[in-house]
Amino acid sequence: MCGDCVEKEYPNRGNTCLENGSFLLNFTGCAVCNKRDFMLITNKSLKEEDGEEIVTYDHLCKNCHHVIARHEYTFSIMDEFQALHSWRL
Repeated sequence: MCGDCVEKEYPNRGNTCLENGSFLLNFTGCAVCNKRDFMLITNKSLKEEDGEEIVTYDHLCKNCHHVIARHEYTFSIMDEFQALHSWRL
């Protein structure tokens, strides 16, 4: 995660997981082009491993394509409930 583009590297988002969006409350603006706009989602991949679904993707600045963050999260089923484990790379 680019520490110059976000207010806090690991903000407390509660149980919010945005599969197709961005946590814009934490985005201060692109450190390269100085614009605060929506981000692009690129390099998205999905794979299954040991009963878990692993999703990875990058957030890029819409204007200059600077890499703002790399994300990875997993979904799994525990006792008939869906569990989310999220972390950022």
